Amino acid sequence: MRTQLLCTFTKRNRLYETVGLIIECHDIVFNKLYVFQNENDHHSLICTYNIPQNQDNFIEGVDTIALHRKKQTNTLYTINSLNQIIRERNNGVLDKTFPVPWEDYQNTLLLVNDEGLNKIKTRIYTIVNVDTWENDQKLKDEL
Repeated sequence: MRTQLLCTFTKRNRLYETVGLIIECHDIVFNKLYVFQNENDHHSLICTYNIPQNQDNFIEGVDTIALHRKKQTNTLYTINSLNQIIRERNNGVLDKTFPVPWEDYQNTLLLVNDEGLNKIKTRIYTIVNVDTWENDQKLKDEL
């Protein structure tokens, strides 16, 4: 089964509500949501999870994007950010065979916005087990 990695942005005080909405709206492959904390803004959280590739990724009112992940360095990135990195490091030329030094982006979420490449340092905040999340007293207590 092919899967799609999604990323839903939330705030710490809305995590429980956001996780509930994600679980209600999606079939979560592997039954896990990985929640990362933005190291520059500890109230900003990033929920990542896999869904079947053919499933709709839109949830009304929730900030969700599709991502890719480099497992060796725990780098989360969009295709646009990958292209931006290649252009920056390859004299403005987009060459899909250009080797990206992933170790430079360890534990980072890479996004592109109006200002260009945005590098968000992350660390794991919690891992939510979809099967037991309502009973996970630790998650409830943190909120």
